[in-house]
Amino acid sequence: MKLSIVIPCYNEESTIAALVSAVEKAPYPDKEIIIVDDCSNDGTHAVLESLQGRVAQIVFHKVNQGKGAALRTGFQHATGDVVIIQDADLEYDPGEYECLVAPIRDGKADVVYGSRFMGAAPHRVLYFWHRVGNGVLTLMSNMFTNLNLTDMETCYKVFRREVIQSIPIEENRFGFEPEITAKLAKRDLRIYEVGISYYGRTYAEGKKIGWKDGFRAVYCIVKYNLFR
Repeated sequence: MKLSIVIPCYNEESTIAALVSAVEKAPYPDKEIIIVDDCSNDGTHAVLESLQGRVAQIVFHKVNQGKGAALRTGFQHATGDVVIIQDADLEYDPGEYECLVAPIRDGKADVVYGSRFMGAAPHRVLYFWHRVGNGVLTLMSNMFTNLNLTDMETCYKVFRREVIQSIPIEENRFGFEPEITAKLAKRDLRIYEVGISYYGRTYAEGKKIGWKDGFRAVYCIVKYNLFR
């Protein structure tokens, strides 16, 4: 079963090469790496040029659009049986691909979410209000979708390719997370969660999501559950 790893990337000069190395070493035999650079303005472009030949595809956006737009591009280029989202910032461990893909490989799931808030894997202790915000957004999303997810905002989402390529992605930024959750919930799909580790970053280390994205997430929960 071939795995497509879609990596949205923006200003990740300090981590992208190490991330690609970690993905290459991940104990999953058949995989393709697709990187979408969302018009980085640091040295990311040069680093990615040096990675040509080691990854299946590198796509460069000419204008910065956001994570959702980068994922939309990446999904279009995926050719694997299964597609997984991988952030470029080393917060999530590619060594866990096998456990994330297993429910799909075993014929039990169509979609798998990697939850930072279940299981015994290590989690870096960081921002209290971020954790509260994640909990509130997940709870609100669950109330609309009637799912019982523990981590709607997680990066690690895994899909059968035909599922993700059949869903139009409208959000360009972090609104992708509640949008895709709402659209998945409206289909007759088998959704699983798997506990994962989490090595979060501080804002000084390059974390990008902020409070404005939280308000957008609330808007997207309402919009894509009630009006799409």
